[in-house]
Parts: sequence; C-alpha cells; structure tokens
Amino acid sequence: MKFIHRLGYYLGGFAIGLILLMFFLNGKDASCDYGPNARTTKNISSKPIQYSNKASVFIANQALDSTTIINLVKFGSVDFSKSKTKIDSCKIYYIENSYKEQELALKIKNCDSIATLLDINYTNN
Repeated sequence: MKFIHRLGYYLGGFAIGLILLMFFLNGKDASCDYGPNARTTKNISSKPIQYSNKASVFIANQALDSTTIINLVKFGSVDFSKSKTKIDSCKIYYIENSYKEQELALKIKNCDSIATLLDINYTNN
C-alpha cells in the first residue's frame, strides 16, 4: 500500500474521531484545567464567596459588585509564594489581577464548602 493511501486512511479515521468527540462532548462542561493556578481559581470560583468586614468596606468604597470579584478570582494569577497552602483546614491564597488598569491583590481563605475574601486592596507598583 502506498504512503498516500495510508495517509488518506489515517486522516479519514482521525476526522471521524474528531467528529465523534465533538458529538459526545458538545454541551458538556469539559475543560482542561491542569495547571495549579487554573485548578485553584476554578476551585475557589465554584464555591459561594463570603466577604470579611475589611473586604466589604473596600468593595463598598470602590463600588465593586460580586460579578467583578468573581471575575477577579477566576481570571487572576495565584501567588503561591505568598499563599499558605500547607495548612490542613482552610488554605489561604493570594490572587493578583488588574481592574481598571490598577493592580489588585485578593487574600482568600479557601475552605471545603465556602471561600471567604479576607482582604482586597491595591498593590503599590
């Protein structure tokens, strides 16, 4: 069998496999969150978020809403060097993101069933 025929069969089978995958995965919430940053932000954003008094004051003063906070967490970058991940009960993560061209730092306590925004403030760059 010539190489061109083998290549044709391979590409044909590959195309059929892709179509079957698209059919089975269509409408599913399939994602590829394999990195530590993506897994952490997905875990935190999938839980209800409570706000500490300090965070509530900042949010009220800056006129932020809950959707903005969720997006800051979901699309933020976790600073693992500042985070306390060795704690057994609730881990504390520092997430950095920008909002209206200013850098924000969020301190989040991530427990099993709820996440608490402990502190949010502008970073000094």
